[in-house]
Amino acid sequence: MPIKSKDIITTVDLPKGDVDEILRQSEVMLDYLKSGKVPELLKGSILATLFFEPSTRTRLSFTSAMLRLGGSVLGFSSEEGTSVKKGESLEDTVRMADSYSDVIVIRHPETGSAKRAAHVARKPVINGGDGPDHHPTQGLMDLFTIKREKGLRNVNVALCGDLRYGRTTHSLIYLLAMYGLGINLVSPPSLRMPDEIISDVKKAYGAEIKEFRTLQEVVTEVDVLYVTRIQKERFLDISDYGNLEGSYRVDKKLLKKAKEGLIVMHPLPRVNEISTEVDSTPFAKYFDHAAYGVPVRMALLSLLLGKI
Repeated sequence: MPIKSKDIITTVDLPKGDVDEILRQSEVMLDYLKSGKVPELLKGSILATLFFEPSTRTRLSFTSAMLRLGGSVLGFSSEEGTSVKKGESLEDTVRMADSYSDVIVIRHPETGSAKRAAHVARKPVINGGDGPDHHPTQGLMDLFTIKREKGLRNVNVALCGDLRYGRTTHSLIYLLAMYGLGINLVSPPSLRMPDEIISDVKKAYGAEIKEFRTLQEVVTEVDVLYVTRIQKERFLDISDYGNLEGSYRVDKKLLKKAKEGLIVMHPLPRVNEISTEVDSTPFAKYFDHAAYGVPVRMALLSLLLGKI
């Protein structure tokens, strides 16, 4: 089945053939960007960005992707100034955006919100993050970064930090398992990856998943260190956040022990989990990683709208 008109809600539902095509077309889009000659494949098309939750990279990279391909963008970056403040339901807001656009990307603090949006929309809906659940396009750009930097064979990846609430890791783990990459989970017990996700990944792909408590246990063995922040906004008790903040910090001292060729990735924003002293080292790939969001989302939008 072609990717055209599909909803992108989780990586769980993406067939490997679709992911292969997204990765292939992302390379094409990156080549266009490097050449400075990007075809206006989406001229006349409109993207609606419905961001009920703060965002920098996701919202701006989707906007950049659409504009670079000749399309237009409408939407909002918070509930302020919208009818949501008057009590309008999520479904009614989505219905209106659906009638004004050709494709919708939505970010919302509630789990399952993207699925609700897709249920009422006639146009393709892309999940830009639904609470602590999933963030599929982040997972795709994570995989694209790993492919470009390390390849997708015999690569050992460590997902570190907040794995309980980290929607980026919830999406990425399925893609890592899909391509047979080594999966290592590093977190404090209270923030470990949910059991249901670990069980699902093992059942779906037969993946072997190892769990660790400290970065020191994995830094000598892995090729990719994927670091996430401890998400203050997900904690009901702020004292719990304070007890864990700074627990998993990457600095030059840690990286002296790193396996040769290790790369450090981060979905951003970072707080203090990666020291700024790492930025100028060959390990740091998190800003390149963020930049890849544009070609990956250019590819996805073009595929969903049937233009490639």
